Amino acid sequence: MQFTKHSARTAFSEDCQMGALFSPLTLESDDLHRLSEVVQKLAPLHKNQPVFHSGDTFTSIYAIRSGAIKSFCVSDDGTEQVTGFYLPGEIFGWDGIADNRHKNTALALGTTSICEIPFTKFEELSVTMPALQKHFMQLMAREISSDQRLITLLGKNSAKERIASLLLSLSDRLGRRRLSPTRFRLPMSRADIGNYLGLTVETVSRVFSRFQAIGLIKCDNKEIEILNLAGLSSLVQAHTEA
Repeated sequence: MQFTKHSARTAFSEDCQMGALFSPLTLESDDLHRLSEVVQKLAPLHKNQPVFHSGDTFTSIYAIRSGAIKSFCVSDDGTEQVTGFYLPGEIFGWDGIADNRHKNTALALGTTSICEIPFTKFEELSVTMPALQKHFMQLMAREISSDQRLITLLGKNSAKERIASLLLSLSDRLGRRRLSPTRFRLPMSRADIGNYLGLTVETVSRVFSRFQAIGLIKCDNKEIEILNLAGLSSLVQAHTEA
Protein backbone atom coordinates (compact mmCIF):
# COMPACT_ATOMS: atom_id res chain seq x y z
CA MET A 1 0.00 0.00 0.00
CA GLN A 2 1.38 3.40 -0.93
CA PHE A 3 -0.12 6.32 0.99
CA THR A 4 0.76 9.89 1.74
CA LYS A 5 1.22 10.65 5.41
CA HIS A 6 -2.08 12.44 5.87
CA SER A 7 -4.05 9.63 4.20
CA ALA A 8 -2.81 6.71 6.32
CA ARG A 9 -5.62 6.74 8.89
CA THR A 10 -8.26 7.20 6.18
CA ALA A 11 -6.85 4.34 4.12
CA PHE A 12 -7.14 1.87 6.99
CA SER A 13 -10.63 3.03 7.92
CA GLU A 14 -11.88 2.78 4.34
CA ASP A 15 -10.72 -0.84 4.10
CA CYS A 16 -13.19 -2.27 6.60
CA GLN A 17 -11.41 -5.56 7.22
CA MET A 18 -7.95 -4.06 7.58
CA GLY A 19 -9.53 -1.44 9.80
CA ALA A 20 -11.01 -4.21 11.96
CA LEU A 21 -7.61 -5.87 12.17
CA PHE A 22 -5.82 -2.75 13.44
CA SER A 23 -8.72 -1.06 15.25
CA PRO A 24 -7.57 -2.15 18.75
CA LEU A 25 -4.39 -0.14 18.24
CA THR A 26 -4.09 3.48 19.31
CA LEU A 27 -1.38 4.93 17.11
CA GLU A 28 -0.17 8.40 16.23
CA SER A 29 -0.44 9.51 12.60
CA ASP A 30 3.31 9.02 12.06
CA ASP A 31 3.06 5.41 13.27
CA LEU A 32 -0.01 4.78 11.13
CA HIS A 33 1.88 6.09 8.14
CA ARG A 34 4.83 3.77 8.83
CA LEU A 35 2.48 0.82 9.28
CA SER A 36 0.61 1.59 6.07
CA GLU A 37 3.88 1.60 4.14
CA VAL A 38 4.75 -1.88 5.43
CA VAL A 39 1.38 -3.52 4.62
CA GLN A 40 1.44 -4.43 0.94
CA LYS A 41 -1.78 -5.12 -0.95
CA LEU A 42 -1.34 -8.08 -3.32
CA ALA A 43 -3.15 -9.00 -6.52
CA PRO A 44 -6.35 -11.02 -5.89
CA LEU A 45 -5.98 -14.78 -5.68
CA HIS A 46 -8.18 -17.22 -7.58
CA LYS A 47 -9.66 -20.43 -6.19
CA ASN A 48 -7.00 -22.99 -5.25
CA GLN A 49 -4.19 -20.51 -5.93
CA PRO A 50 -1.47 -20.92 -3.27
CA VAL A 51 -0.08 -18.18 -1.09
CA PHE A 52 2.79 -20.42 -0.01
CA HIS A 53 3.61 -24.12 0.10
CA SER A 54 4.81 -26.33 2.92
CA GLY A 55 8.60 -26.05 3.02
CA ASP A 56 8.72 -22.55 1.53
CA THR A 57 11.01 -20.06 3.24
CA PHE A 58 9.12 -17.90 5.70
CA THR A 59 9.28 -14.22 4.80
CA SER A 60 5.89 -12.70 5.62
CA ILE A 61 2.61 -12.98 7.42
CA TYR A 62 -0.64 -12.22 5.60
CA ALA A 63 -3.93 -10.50 6.37
CA ILE A 64 -7.16 -11.34 4.55
CA ARG A 65 -9.15 -8.41 3.16
CA SER A 66 -11.87 -10.52 1.54
CA GLY A 67 -12.44 -14.18 0.73
CA ALA A 68 -10.99 -17.07 2.72
CA ILE A 69 -7.87 -19.21 3.02
CA LYS A 70 -7.47 -22.90 3.83
CA SER A 71 -4.26 -24.23 5.35
CA PHE A 72 -3.28 -27.87 5.26
CA CYS A 73 -0.34 -30.22 5.64
CA VAL A 74 0.38 -33.50 3.86
CA SER A 75 1.53 -36.61 5.75
CA ASP A 76 4.29 -38.95 4.57
CA ASP A 77 1.69 -41.22 2.96
CA GLY A 78 0.25 -38.31 0.97
CA THR A 79 -2.85 -37.75 3.11
CA GLU A 80 -4.02 -34.14 3.32
CA GLN A 81 -5.02 -32.78 6.73
CA VAL A 82 -6.79 -29.43 6.88
CA THR A 83 -5.29 -27.38 9.72
CA GLY A 84 -7.29 -24.17 9.57
CA PHE A 85 -9.61 -21.75 7.82
CA TYR A 86 -8.94 -18.00 7.79
CA LEU A 87 -11.57 -15.32 7.26
CA PRO A 88 -11.61 -11.57 6.43
CA GLY A 89 -9.64 -9.53 8.94
CA GLU A 90 -7.57 -12.49 10.15
CA ILE A 91 -3.84 -13.13 9.84
CA PHE A 92 -2.19 -16.36 8.72
CA GLY A 93 1.33 -17.57 8.00
CA TRP A 94 2.52 -17.76 11.62
CA ASP A 95 3.50 -21.43 11.11
CA GLY A 96 6.80 -20.39 9.51
CA ILE A 97 8.14 -18.34 12.40
CA ALA A 98 9.64 -21.18 14.47
CA ASP A 99 12.16 -22.61 11.98
CA ASN A 100 11.90 -20.09 9.12
CA ARG A 101 9.94 -22.47 6.88
CA HIS A 102 6.21 -22.91 6.46
CA LYS A 103 4.83 -26.17 7.81
CA ASN A 104 1.51 -25.78 5.98
CA THR A 105 0.33 -24.94 2.50
CA ALA A 106 -2.15 -22.05 2.22
CA LEU A 107 -4.70 -21.97 -0.63
CA ALA A 108 -7.44 -19.52 -1.56
CA LEU A 109 -10.91 -21.06 -1.19
CA GLY A 110 -12.31 -18.65 -3.76
CA THR A 111 -11.45 -15.20 -5.08
CA THR A 112 -9.47 -13.77 -2.17
CA SER A 113 -7.72 -10.46 -1.54
CA ILE A 114 -4.85 -10.41 0.92
CA CYS A 115 -2.19 -8.07 2.20
CA GLU A 116 1.39 -9.08 2.87
CA ILE A 117 3.32 -7.94 5.93
CA PRO A 118 7.06 -8.68 5.49
CA PHE A 119 8.17 -10.05 8.83
CA THR A 120 11.55 -8.30 8.96
CA LYS A 121 9.83 -4.94 8.50
CA PHE A 122 7.24 -5.88 11.10
CA GLU A 123 10.04 -6.69 13.58
CA GLU A 124 11.68 -3.34 12.88
CA LEU A 125 8.41 -1.51 13.55
CA SER A 126 7.78 -3.50 16.72
CA VAL A 127 10.96 -2.13 18.29
CA THR A 128 9.57 1.40 18.27
CA MET A 129 5.84 0.51 18.41
CA PRO A 130 5.27 -1.70 21.48
CA ALA A 131 1.48 -1.54 20.98
CA LEU A 132 1.87 -3.18 17.58
CA GLN A 133 3.98 -5.99 18.97
CA LYS A 134 1.52 -6.60 21.80
CA HIS A 135 -1.41 -6.67 19.37
CA PHE A 136 0.20 -9.26 17.13
CA MET A 137 1.24 -11.36 20.12
CA GLN A 138 -2.43 -11.41 21.13
CA LEU A 139 -3.40 -12.53 17.62
CA MET A 140 -0.83 -15.34 17.80
CA ALA A 141 -2.09 -16.38 21.22
CA ARG A 142 -5.64 -16.53 19.85
CA GLU A 143 -4.43 -18.82 17.06
CA ILE A 144 -2.72 -21.13 19.56
CA SER A 145 -5.90 -21.26 21.65
CA SER A 146 -7.88 -22.12 18.53
CA ASP A 147 -5.51 -25.01 17.77
CA GLN A 148 -5.85 -26.30 21.33
CA ARG A 149 -9.65 -26.15 21.12
CA LEU A 150 -9.55 -28.17 17.90
CA ILE A 151 -7.45 -30.89 19.56
CA THR A 152 -9.98 -31.10 22.40
CA LEU A 153 -12.83 -31.07 19.92
CA LEU A 154 -11.48 -33.98 17.90
CA GLY A 155 -10.61 -35.98 20.98
CA LYS A 156 -13.91 -35.91 22.83
CA ASN A 157 -16.89 -34.45 21.03
CA SER A 158 -19.55 -36.07 18.89
CA ALA A 159 -20.18 -35.11 15.26
CA LYS A 160 -22.99 -32.70 16.15
CA GLU A 161 -20.86 -31.05 18.84
CA ARG A 162 -17.92 -30.64 16.47
CA ILE A 163 -20.04 -29.01 13.77
CA ALA A 164 -21.86 -26.83 16.31
CA SER A 165 -18.48 -25.66 17.60
CA LEU A 166 -17.30 -24.84 14.07
CA LEU A 167 -20.43 -22.80 13.32
CA LEU A 168 -20.11 -20.95 16.64
CA SER A 169 -16.46 -20.23 15.93
CA LEU A 170 -17.26 -18.83 12.48
CA SER A 171 -20.09 -16.76 13.96
CA ASP A 172 -17.85 -15.31 16.66
CA ARG A 173 -14.97 -14.55 14.31
CA LEU A 174 -17.18 -12.87 11.71
CA GLY A 175 -18.91 -10.85 14.41
CA ARG A 176 -15.57 -9.55 15.68
CA ARG A 177 -14.85 -8.29 12.17
CA ARG A 178 -18.14 -6.38 11.97
CA LEU A 179 -19.70 -8.93 9.61
CA SER A 180 -22.99 -10.74 10.20
CA PRO A 181 -22.57 -13.43 12.89
CA THR A 182 -25.78 -15.21 11.90
CA ARG A 183 -25.88 -15.04 8.11
CA PHE A 184 -22.84 -16.07 6.13
CA ARG A 185 -21.60 -18.23 3.28
CA LEU A 186 -19.38 -21.16 4.20
CA PRO A 187 -16.16 -20.64 2.23
CA MET A 188 -15.14 -24.28 2.56
CA SER A 189 -16.62 -27.46 1.10
CA ARG A 190 -18.31 -30.23 3.10
CA ALA A 191 -15.25 -32.36 2.33
CA ASP A 192 -12.95 -29.72 3.86
CA ILE A 193 -15.17 -29.47 6.94
CA GLY A 194 -15.10 -33.25 7.33
CA ASN A 195 -11.34 -33.36 6.92
CA TYR A 196 -10.85 -30.58 9.47
CA LEU A 197 -13.21 -32.10 12.04
CA GLY A 198 -12.34 -35.75 11.48
CA LEU A 199 -15.73 -36.66 9.99
CA THR A 200 -16.95 -38.18 6.74
CA VAL A 201 -18.68 -35.98 4.15
CA GLU A 202 -21.85 -38.00 4.68
CA THR A 203 -21.78 -37.33 8.42
CA VAL A 204 -21.27 -33.61 7.87
CA SER A 205 -24.25 -33.45 5.49
CA ARG A 206 -26.41 -35.50 7.84
CA VAL A 207 -25.66 -33.22 10.82
CA PHE A 208 -26.39 -30.08 8.80
CA SER A 209 -29.72 -31.61 7.74
CA ARG A 210 -30.48 -32.52 11.36
CA PHE A 211 -29.67 -29.00 12.58
CA GLN A 212 -32.01 -27.59 9.96
CA ALA A 213 -34.78 -30.03 10.83
CA ILE A 214 -34.75 -29.02 14.50
CA GLY A 215 -34.61 -25.29 13.74
CA LEU A 216 -31.03 -24.49 14.72
CA ILE A 217 -29.99 -23.30 11.28
CA LYS A 218 -31.33 -22.62 7.83
CA CYS A 219 -29.07 -24.11 5.20
CA ASP A 220 -29.07 -23.65 1.43
CA ASN A 221 -25.94 -25.38 0.15
CA LYS A 222 -23.17 -23.09 1.50
CA GLU A 223 -25.51 -20.30 2.62
CA ILE A 224 -26.03 -20.53 6.37
CA GLU A 225 -28.42 -18.68 8.64
CA ILE A 226 -28.11 -19.43 12.35
CA LEU A 227 -31.61 -19.34 13.78
CA ASN A 228 -30.79 -20.40 17.33
CA LEU A 229 -27.33 -19.44 18.62
CA ALA A 230 -28.26 -20.46 22.14
CA GLY A 231 -29.32 -23.88 20.91
CA LEU A 232 -26.00 -24.45 19.17
CA SER A 233 -24.13 -23.28 22.26
CA SER A 234 -26.10 -25.65 24.48
CA LEU A 235 -24.90 -28.62 22.43
CA VAL A 236 -21.29 -27.75 23.17
CA GLN A 237 -21.87 -26.67 26.77
CA ALA A 238 -23.75 -29.88 27.56
CA HIS A 239 -20.61 -31.84 26.71
CA THR A 240 -18.32 -29.45 28.57
CA GLU A 241 -20.40 -29.68 31.74
CA ALA A 242 -20.77 -33.45 31.58
